[in-house]
Formats: sequence, C-alpha cells, structure tokens
Amino acid sequence: MAVIGYARVSTDGQSIDAQVAELSAAGVDRIYREKVSGAKADRAELKRAIAAVRGGDILVVTRLDRLARSTRDLLNVLAALSDQGAGFRSLRDTWADTTTAHGRLMVTILAGLAEFERELILARTGEGRERAKERGVRLGRKPKLTAHQRREAIARREAGESVCEIARSYAVHHTTICRLR
Repeated sequence: MAVIGYARVSTDGQSIDAQVAELSAAGVDRIYREKVSGAKADRAELKRAIAAVRGGDILVVTRLDRLARSTRDLLNVLAALSDQGAGFRSLRDTWADTTTAHGRLMVTILAGLAEFERELILARTGEGRERAKERGVRLGRKPKLTAHQRREAIARREAGESVCEIARSYAVHHTTICRLR
C-alpha cells in the first residue's frame, strides 16, 4: 500500500512548501506538485497522481480545496480513485476520509446531494424550455435554408435533380436537402 500526496497552489507567488512539509509529516511516500488554478479542469499532476494509485493505495491532500473547486469536481476525483480501488484522505478535513466507514458515509451523502442538485437543475432547465416554446421561441440551431429555399429545394428534388447538386447550389451538406419535408 502506497500513500500518495497531491499538493497544489494557484499562482507562482504562492509557496507549495508548507503543503509538502505537512504531507511528508503525514507519511506520504510520493508527492505530486503543481502550480495551477483549481478552476482548471486540466491539472496534469493530479491526473498523474490518480493514474499512479493502485488498489489499496491512498491519495492524501492537506485540504479539500487543494484537490477540487466544487462538489462535482470532488466527486469525480473520488469516483476515479474508487474505480482504481484506492482511498482518499484530507489531513485538515478529517471527515473526508474514504478509508473509514464514517468518511464513506459523508462522501455518499455529498454524492446524493450533488445528484439531487443536478436533477433540480435539469428540471428547471426543462421547465424553462417549455415556457420558451409556449412563448413561440424557436430553440436550437438557426435553419441553414429559408422557408422559400426549402420549398424550392424540395421542388427541385421532386423534379429529379441530384440531391448533391441542389446542396451545392445552396452551400449546404447533401443531408440537409435529404432531410427536407
């Protein structure tokens, strides 16, 4: 079993040394370090740390905000670790320790709340779309062809003209002409 650490600071002006010292004092074997904003989804060293863990290993951070900026981000990282059979522990947020039953319970509750939040957002978005449709708002991409062009293209297609030739004359893909009704 390996204990792998991850330390991150947001800017070059900040020092990563305090995190490294705290992780070393906690018995971490290897420490992955990076200077990048936590808001960035592409954190190369975090990806390397997650890829390095094996079943039974533990990824350790000093604080949760060093690992994730949002609940969803945290849950995604924890899911990736869980998929590899690894655990997670935050030194300062003692409740965030998936190596204990209590910690797993807390993470499960967080996951449930995040899923509930996602479902609420989807419901509100769906309701907003329905209200917009009722007001006559046309959702989706703007049509490539005007109503007149559509009628004209259908007539040309029914007259036996090549779909590719019709599409070329309107500067659209041939499937656009094929889909016209």
